[in-house]
This record gives sequence, structure tokens and C-alpha cells, in this order.
Amino acid sequence: MSDLSHLPPATEPPASLWDAADSGVLAPAWAGVGANDIVGDRAWVQAILDVEVALVEAQHELGMVPDGAQAVIAGAARVEDISRDAVIRGIYETSNPVIPIVAELTRLVADSDEAASEYVHRGSTSQDVMDTAMMLVAERALRHIQTDLDLAIDAAAALTAGHRATLAIARTLTQHAVPTTFGVKAANWLHLLLDTRERLAAIADSGLPVSLAGAGGTLAAYREYARIAGVPWTSGAQLAGLMAQRLGLAVRDYPWHTNRVPVAELASALSIHVGAMGKIAIDVHALSRPEIAEVSEASGVGHGVSSAMPQKHNPVHTTVLLAAARHAPAVSLILNQAMVAEDERPAGAWQGEWHALRDLLRTAIGSAHHGKLLLSGLHVVPERMAANLAMSGGAVVSEKVNAVLAPVIGKRRAKAVLTEALFNAGSGKGTGAAGLDLREVFAELLRREQVVLGDDELSALLDPANYLGDSDQIAQAALRRWAARTGKSHISPVGTQDKPNE
Repeated sequence: MSDLSHLPPATEPPASLWDAADSGVLAPAWAGVGANDIVGDRAWVQAILDVEVALVEAQHELGMVPDGAQAVIAGAARVEDISRDAVIRGIYETSNPVIPIVAELTRLVADSDEAASEYVHRGSTSQDVMDTAMMLVAERALRHIQTDLDLAIDAAAALTAGHRATLAIARTLTQHAVPTTFGVKAANWLHLLLDTRERLAAIADSGLPVSLAGAGGTLAAYREYARIAGVPWTSGAQLAGLMAQRLGLAVRDYPWHTNRVPVAELASALSIHVGAMGKIAIDVHALSRPEIAEVSEASGVGHGVSSAMPQKHNPVHTTVLLAAARHAPAVSLILNQAMVAEDERPAGAWQGEWHALRDLLRTAIGSAHHGKLLLSGLHVVPERMAANLAMSGGAVVSEKVNAVLAPVIGKRRAKAVLTEALFNAGSGKGTGAAGLDLREVFAELLRREQVVLGDDELSALLDPANYLGDSDQIAQAALRRWAARTGKSHISPVGTQDKPNE
């Protein structure tokens, strides 16, 4: 027998203790966003109880449970009445939370109706209950994530609409590349969010499945109890369907105890969602450096304060989004590795999913929350974008100049002479060592290669606003996609030059 002397006695704790297990002190990605209300211990235990109620109600509907017993069980299935200490002791002894929770539920039912307690968990196995509870918790979390994600999508659409014509510099490998607009960058964010929203919606709409297979994956006990009750048995799908109706889940027409695709698909979609938010965060993070200062998070008293330096306003939303994006793939890997599950129930792989899925769900909830706040409060500074675009003195349109020269002197030679001219002029500083303006460098190069342009033509050639490609079409395409998904035709712009929220 296990030595349990180091554990406290099994007493009835206050209900508040269910919420005290992990408050996110070391997890800023989800601390304070209400994630534990959805996926904490209390929510998880209640989900297990909800599954037990759905099972007995479905069995009653089929005639396998006498009238009244299901109501007694439903009335007792309250997490507030379950002994937390008894459950923890039971988990320590069995490595399985369902076993002590079912024991507690049976005790509570028996206190009211001994006969009704015979129908608790009837024919079921712990994996049926735990897997279904996992899907139920995930379904509730997905609804919450999608609500915040929709707000983030609307904010990205507003940024796209409001900055279709805001000139900015595209950067590749950290260096200035060609002109773009901030609307294009926001459009790329919008597409990212729409992509992840579609993946999550596909999982939610197709339905996270009820698990019903019985001890060895054959549903033998369910069928046997139906025979004992004199109820015709067609298949487990009938019982699973009635449970699914009550829980808002879906039905698979086959057992999936060791077919972990539903969990792996969920993990992948959640990880992509967190990664999409991470991509947006790293863009904002880079652009908000003081020496760039093209965007910044909304600020206010206490937001992003430093423990030592009063002048600092540290990024908060981008920091936690980046932490989440680095954390989620590793957790998702645990859930994907659990697909390698031996026999009809594995040792370790299945049990390893529980905490990992909760961790990933909490991280995804936090990412949706902080992403929504980041985008809806983003402060955009067009004048800084214009100043940074002008830093190279016109070199950002050298690709266009190259295209103009290519038909005259050939593409390779045009690239070579432009590269040499810009290098000699010190284009990284906008002027050469002798203070030569790049406009003059380009003008001299064109004259030398016998390309005749007037002053106005040269100005038009070197104007970044004339080398934006399909920037506006890209922004408009993203907005059309957003409108088609949301059914909205107008969005109020955000991210103007107004002062950040204070």
C-alpha cells in the first residue's frame, strides 16, 4: 500500500481552494486573463461531472436507467461538493483523476439515494470520461478564443483600411529594402488571423468528439447493461449521439482511445494561432524600438513600468505574445507525440496529454486576449515611417532604377553599375563621403548611360510613392476577405497619429 502519511487528511476544503492551484504567477502569457475560469482545476472537474451526467441522461433516454436516478445524479454533480483533498489523494494512488471523482460523485448520490448511485459511471471507463471532458473543456475554450480573435481581426482590418496609403519601408534581413505601406503590413497580419480563425472554426464546426469505447474499445459493458435493462442495442453511436447533443460535441462512428488525431489536430491549430500572434508581436516589437519608433503599444499609468528605471515603458502585450509563441510549439509536440499509443490504452502517453493540453489552451486564450489588446490599441506614427523611409536618400528605389536601366544596358550590367555607384556614394547614410546627394548619383549614372530624363521625370522615378507595386490591391484584397467572413462593410480606422491611450 502507498505511504500517504505526507499528505493532509481528506477533509472538505472550501470551494475557493479549487481555484488556488495555479494562478499564473510564472505564466504572464495567460495570467489575469480569466483562463483558469475556463481550463483550471475547477473547470476540468466540473467538465468530468458534466460528462457523467450526460452519460446517465443518455442512458435514461434509451431506457437503461430508471426514472429519477438521472435527476439525483445530475443534482449531485457539483464541483463545490467534491472533496478536493479526496480527489488529490485518489490521483496519487491511481494516477487517474476520473477514478476518485467518480467515487466522490457516487458517495454524494448515495447520500441522497442509494439505488441511484448504482447508475453512476455505468458501463463506462475512465478514458471515455476523461477524453470527453478534454473535448468539452477545449470546446468551451475555443469559443472564448474565437471571441477575442474576432476582435483582433477587426482591429487588424481597421489598421489595414486606415493605412492603405501610409508610406513605410519594407525590411528584409533587418535592412531597408523597398517602399511599401503600413496597410500592406497590417493586411498580412489580417490574413494571418483569418487563416488561424478558419482553422479553429473548422475544428469547432466539425465538432470535437465524444469518446465512447468502454474498457477495451469494444463498448461491451454498455451493450451488456442495455441487455440487462431489456433495451434493444443498435450501436454505441446511438448512445454517443445522445451524449453529444447534451454536451455540444460531435460523434465519431469509431472508438478513438488510441487514435489521437482529434487531440493532435486541436494542438496544431492552437499552436498556429499562438504563432500567428507571435508573428504580429515580433513586427510590432521591432518597429517600436525608440530608434525606429514607427508604432507603439497603448500606454497608461502602470503599464509596462520598469522595476528600476522610471523613464521606461516596456512592451507588455508583445512580450507575452512572444513568450507564448516560443512556448506553444514545444507543448504541441507533447500532444503530437502522444499519437504513438500502444495497445488499447497506453501508459504515459494518454496521461501526458492532460496537463499539456491545458497548458496549450491557457496559452492560446492568453494570446487571443493580448493580441486583441495589442492591435486595438496600437499607436501608429506615419511621420516616423516617412522619416525612416527617407533615411537612404532615395536608395530604396534603386530596384526601380535598375529596371529602367536594364533595357538600355542589360540587366546584369545595370545591377553592377548601380551597386558600384551606391557603394561609392555611401548610400547607407543617404549621401556619399563628399556629401553627394543620391539624387545626383542617380542623375549622373543615368546621363552616363545615356538615359535622358527631365527633372520632373527624375523626381517621379525616385519618388517612393511611385514604387508601391500592388500595395493598395493587397490591402483591398485582405479587406474583401475580412468583409466576406464577417459580413461587415465598414470599419472605423484605428492606429492614427493620436496620442496613445493614457
